[in-house]
Amino acid sequence: MKRRSFIKKGAAAASFVSVGLHGMNALNNHKKKEFMNKHHFNLKYAPHFGMFKNHAGNDPIDQLNFMAEQGFTAFEDNRMMTRDTAMQTKIGETLAKHNMTMGVFVVDKGGNMANTLAAGKKEHVDIFLDGCKRAVEVAKRVNAKWMTVVPGGYQRNLPIGIQDANVIEALRKGAEIFEPHGLTMVLEPLSDSPNLYLQKSDQTYMICKAVNSPACKILYDIYHLQKTEGHIIKNIDLTWDEIAYFQIGDNPGRKEPTTGEINYKNVFKHIHEKGFSGVLGMEHGNSKKGKNGETAVINAYKASDNFL
Repeated sequence: MKRRSFIKKGAAAASFVSVGLHGMNALNNHKKKEFMNKHHFNLKYAPHFGMFKNHAGNDPIDQLNFMAEQGFTAFEDNRMMTRDTAMQTKIGETLAKHNMTMGVFVVDKGGNMANTLAAGKKEHVDIFLDGCKRAVEVAKRVNAKWMTVVPGGYQRNLPIGIQDANVIEALRKGAEIFEPHGLTMVLEPLSDSPNLYLQKSDQTYMICKAVNSPACKILYDIYHLQKTEGHIIKNIDLTWDEIAYFQIGDNPGRKEPTTGEINYKNVFKHIHEKGFSGVLGMEHGNSKKGKNGETAVINAYKASDNFL
């Protein structure tokens, strides 16, 4: 090889290496900048599908990626059991990639107004237990630890003590399914109808104590319990040792924090100071439409989480 040709080829190779290294450095710097710009929340707030679709689009995986980019470290999906196996697996893989915690999904057929555990009917309990068994398989795919259970409707033809016993007995059977897998069903008291069996935090606390299993705990939905009983911080303290999960929504309206009467900065601070390391599900709507509404949700959580 002639000396001139060798020098030209050597210079070209050096230039290629230099450009390659420059490109890699630029990519690494971009990743570092992206990591540094990602907001750090003090608690694990969990958005749901649809909350940021105007920014991320309709694809569920793109929405998960957007949540992670905004600094959210958890996610929940009430409808997870209705999604096909392939999508469940893909969701689980995406959560793992971003080191995000999977929050609750609802146990399919786990009790509603037509199928209530308070009635003590075998057919209702069988439906519930079948849902629990199927929930175990879904939980494995998405690495979930908590599943929402609503016992169902109030039975006006039965004394409340009998209803309590019926619910406790059914939940003990459900706990036997979940406990060997390290899973926990979380009972959610609701404010949607006076016909619901489970409505108050103290009632839910009593049920959990009676079931007496790590697989049966409280889902403390702050929106619902503000409506039915108030005294949020006091009642959190009273029921603390049975609470495994929180959900969020301001009242009135069931929108993001700062849009209603609940002082979420104080509530979040209290939960954080008590050492809670679990998930707080963002089970509410957006107060405004479009991208501006989605940005308002993110900013509301940044403001309410700013308590240190």
